[in-house]
Amino acid sequence: MGSKSKIMGFVLSGINHVRDDRPICDLFSGSGSLAGAIGQQATVVSNDIQAYSGLLADTYNRSHRDQSTPSADHLLGLAGEILGHRKRMLVVDYDSDMPFAVFNKHEERQRELLNKSFDYRWHLFAKNYSGTWWSYEQCLWIDALREVAEGYRSKPIYPAIMSSLMFAMAYASQGTGHYAQYRDAKTNSSHKDILIYRKRSIGQYFQRKYNDVLNYIPDRPVVMTHQSTALDFKDCLSNFGGGTVYADPPYCFVHYSRFYHALETLVLYDFPKLQVQRGKVVKGRYREERHQSPFCIQSQVRGAFEDLFDGVRTSNSSLVLSYSNTGMISLDELLTIGKKVLPNRKIEVITTDHEHMTMGRREDRQRSVKEGLLLAQA
Repeated sequence: MGSKSKIMGFVLSGINHVRDDRPICDLFSGSGSLAGAIGQQATVVSNDIQAYSGLLADTYNRSHRDQSTPSADHLLGLAGEILGHRKRMLVVDYDSDMPFAVFNKHEERQRELLNKSFDYRWHLFAKNYSGTWWSYEQCLWIDALREVAEGYRSKPIYPAIMSSLMFAMAYASQGTGHYAQYRDAKTNSSHKDILIYRKRSIGQYFQRKYNDVLNYIPDRPVVMTHQSTALDFKDCLSNFGGGTVYADPPYCFVHYSRFYHALETLVLYDFPKLQVQRGKVVKGRYREERHQSPFCIQSQVRGAFEDLFDGVRTSNSSLVLSYSNTGMISLDELLTIGKKVLPNRKIEVITTDHEHMTMGRREDRQRSVKEGLLLAQA
């Protein structure tokens, strides 16, 4: 959500207008689209409070192939060997003619795994997510491939393996492109649609993306000293040695961590406590300790922008700030705050019309917004 890939030309024109030869800090890197667009043309510090973002950026900017790089078939073979030792009592043959009531019974049994104990370590997705966005069998594959990936953590191919697994999870998920809440099969129509995703193979989607990534990444180490960090934006700015800051903070009251908590859990694999309401784990299976951005809180957003501008000033950086006319505050108010904190800078705003992706699967997939870039050159 909020990816700037479709208006990257507009974003890059703003960056090129103010930047010098120092590094570029992508302060809220998200899906890493800026790292992918810049390539090896500049040194990039990709930062996001959520750890999964750094792996996406590292896939673009730091992963490379060498003689030790495994093939997709090799990785899938290792995962298959792991699954050969697992008890697979709830694997379902999702036939297209499966009756509605039978399907929901299988889903309910799989969700009950949340309350079961496992006798092996790599079971987080089978326990927490079976019968939700993914089936039990799909979760077994996610856990197995995550276990395989761990064996390559110190290798330059690790981000590529993890990113490919994130891709497979997304395309096999029965949700609407994010992980806020999974869909229930309440009608024959939703039942048939969910069945489509239940029959998708995590392994096949992983193989497809991983092979694409192998063709994309270089066959030698990257020369530039790119970095990825998982810091609060204020800490990142205080550590940044100066250059150009590109800031694309959240625009609305909805916290992004609610939409991508499953990716964060995949990367951290830390068996988090799940959020509980009225004595029950919430349907979204959210992490109890998930990030709440001040840019999404009406009473905090103005102070957050003051802190952002102040961090830019302190590091003597230029700034390119993306924001929308549908944001928590207006573009005019944003400009006022900028002029207050950066009184000696010439600040200008340029805008473009944009279709913002809402991540819905059917209606309301996109909304027309006016995207603005606030530019402040050091």
